[in-house]
Amino acid sequence: MLVTWIRRNGFVLGLFAVVVIAFLFPEPGSRNGWLHPELISNFGIALILFLQGLSMPLEKVKRGAGNWRLHVIIQSFTFVVFPIVGLGFQLVEPHVWANEPQGIQQGFLYLCVLPSTVSTSVVLTSVARGNTAAAILSAAFSNIAGVVLTPLLVSFLMQATGQSGPIGPLLLQITCLTLLPFAVGVGLRHFIQAWIDANKSWVNLISNSVILFIVYTAFCDSVNERIWDKYGVVLTVGVLLSVALLFGIMSLLIYLTSLAAKLNREDWIAVYFCSVKKTLAMGVPLAILIFGSRADLSLILLPIMFYHPFQLFVNGLLANRWARELRA
Repeated sequence: MLVTWIRRNGFVLGLFAVVVIAFLFPEPGSRNGWLHPELISNFGIALILFLQGLSMPLEKVKRGAGNWRLHVIIQSFTFVVFPIVGLGFQLVEPHVWANEPQGIQQGFLYLCVLPSTVSTSVVLTSVARGNTAAAILSAAFSNIAGVVLTPLLVSFLMQATGQSGPIGPLLLQITCLTLLPFAVGVGLRHFIQAWIDANKSWVNLISNSVILFIVYTAFCDSVNERIWDKYGVVLTVGVLLSVALLFGIMSLLIYLTSLAAKLNREDWIAVYFCSVKKTLAMGVPLAILIFGSRADLSLILLPIMFYHPFQLFVNGLLANRWARELRA
């Protein structure tokens, strides 16, 4: 029982483990440390996107292409409603939490412009007996579009809040390190699809290991810069509460929109899981490209690191409940 639980939640446990290791041993993963994160991270980003391309089930996408209203709602929540709510947080939070660091503020904006997950959105939709074909299409499109839309939205929202920096050459770097390897992975999938699907656990292990390394190095820098000495437990609790509030607000908005659109059961389940979820797998490498030179990168990553396990826990409970209701 315990072993099964650990295997099922290994990645989330790994996130907490690498943070602890970063606090205990920050020097190897810091800038210019002997692990050379500045070199490995770029290779790791390209590797993650290449593996995502290999794993993208584009051959199943066309099955859900006809339900345009569902896809419009999902993409609107992912790239329009979520960012608007993120801007609302920017206006309200400084009055609630006077000493909130800028990195956390930008981290919540960044969380709100990330694309949806692919694998877990589809799995949870399937478990709850929702429209799986439509979930595959919307989640896949969200990830492909997010490679370009996320940095553009980050730049736009930072300008709106007076926190922006130039985006110029960043798009070229993003194309080389994300879109190009992703496209190569998609192209190769046609030839090795059976092998990839049979070894999906190894593909996920490699991708997750790279993400854990990047998170470790981000926290190493913040430990060396003594950022956590200033904020500590108060910061962590505040971010966790804000993540829960954001998740609750978005869940309610998605539910009300599904009611107003009169979606059937299968469609609103797909809309919910694809709209409320945000991808850590793509969020970490894109954050390295957009914010990688900053010492407070770990603060920017903190909201998505908390949002990831929170969404898995709550959505897992909901998926099983909705499946039981259907069987009853």
